[in-house]
Amino acid sequence: MPKRVFITAAEVSGDQHAAALIKSLKQLDPDIIIEGHGGPLMRAAGATIHQNTVTHAAMGWRGALRYFEIKKVLKWTENYFITHKPDLVIGVDSPDMNIHFARLAKAHGAPMLQYVAPQLWGWREYRIKKIRPVVDMIACILPFEQEYFRKLGVNATFVGHPLFDELPPNRLAPEGARFPDRPPVIGLLPGSRASEAKSNFPHMLDVARALKLVYKDARFLVPTVAATHPIVAELAGSMPRLDFAQDQFDTIVPKCDLCIVASGTATLHVASFGVPMIVVYRGSPVLWHGIGRWLIKVRTFSLVNLLAGVDKHIVPEFIPWYGSNAPVANCAIDMLKHPAKLDEQHKKLVALIEKLDKPGASMNVAKLAMSMMK
Repeated sequence: MPKRVFITAAEVSGDQHAAALIKSLKQLDPDIIIEGHGGPLMRAAGATIHQNTVTHAAMGWRGALRYFEIKKVLKWTENYFITHKPDLVIGVDSPDMNIHFARLAKAHGAPMLQYVAPQLWGWREYRIKKIRPVVDMIACILPFEQEYFRKLGVNATFVGHPLFDELPPNRLAPEGARFPDRPPVIGLLPGSRASEAKSNFPHMLDVARALKLVYKDARFLVPTVAATHPIVAELAGSMPRLDFAQDQFDTIVPKCDLCIVASGTATLHVASFGVPMIVVYRGSPVLWHGIGRWLIKVRTFSLVNLLAGVDKHIVPEFIPWYGSNAPVANCAIDMLKHPAKLDEQHKKLVALIEKLDKPGASMNVAKLAMSMMK
């Protein structure tokens, strides 16, 4: 009988990582049956998608409202596993959702592999009590996570970061005139979720207007995805010399002299091109002072700075970003007025990425998955 793998993803990035994993699994075993809940990329890679769980990805209180949607999906899955027991369940990112599928897997005697570790090292470490009994293996994408989870009593293996499987092989910036020999090109990256774009993009536009007062011919480029494109399109009309395009991240970012980036995997993506950046994430001061500052263990939030280490703060970050937008605008103006700062950050980003740029994460996870089904 062919092996049956059930994969669950709830984010655009999770859909992308899962799709690459599906292709690797099929390379190892062309007869393998792959199904689950996810998005269009997983379907295009050859998986049978029972429920689309990617389209309405959200965080915070908006994400909490998805519980009722996910509850229906869980009930359907519970009934489905009775007649279609999987040989392995793989949760891709989204640990708050996938912990429920891990419990289902355990109840039906199937091993559970979590691909992309929950960020317990940053906050809510107590969640390990829920993870340890139901997750058989964590495939870690950050180097320090393997030792961290093993110390907490969970099997964990560093597989590499899937981003480096998906990047173009030649990521050198295009030749031609660069700032300051021409007006600056600024990238605005508001996040891949609709909720993130709604929170971040209006304030990024406010920063852009401040930059226009100093650099009147500055251009602004915005890469979008399906979830954020309508939001950017609605607001972009108020900003001259602003261009946006869907699913063109790898084309747009190399053209930029500086990017203002919503915190997340996008920071590592921008760093892989060596493009200097400022990292932001719009947040509520009430939630931060009331809850966040007490729960969050780390005092740097950007993935780039976390990977660089405590003593090697590479990129400026404004997280949580609330109140006036002037500090972000002033930081951007200062970097543009002193191109040496852009060059210095570029060199540090290139050095950081050289240590991480090792393709093969998807195949490493696929081999791990096959070993768990033997």
